[in-house]
Amino acid sequence: MKFRPEGRRSSPRIEIAPFVDVVFLLLIFFMLTSTFIVAPGLKIKLPKARTKEIQREKREISIAITRDGTIYYEGRKVDLKELERELRKFSKRGLNPLIVIKADERTYHGRVVEVMDTAKQAGLSRFAIATTPKEVKR
Repeated sequence: MKFRPEGRRSSPRIEIAPFVDVVFLLLIFFMLTSTFIVAPGLKIKLPKARTKEIQREKREISIAITRDGTIYYEGRKVDLKELERELRKFSKRGLNPLIVIKADERTYHGRVVEVMDTAKQAGLSRFAIATTPKEVKR
């Protein structure tokens, strides 16, 4: 006994429309939850170092110093007096967060010392200097 199929059978196929929808939703999700640029517009070339010690803390204060000595506190341009006022807010609350200094490699050493001294006058004493990893030749 031979059975004939009723009508034409089509081969299985994958619907592409739901797949595209899911891909776009994932793309939007990652775009909204990612941070691409920490300090937009600041051109700082960090010095290189062979040793690396990554410090991550809940509360870090980012201070950037450009090549010409301009100081940026959390991405906002400030002078030394304004920087001290901002940093005093932390010491008044009894906090001593890590201050990450991101100074351009061509910044004068004296400018970095001024920023560190200003932070110490404000009552903060924990510092880290940001660097980029140096390539080791083998």
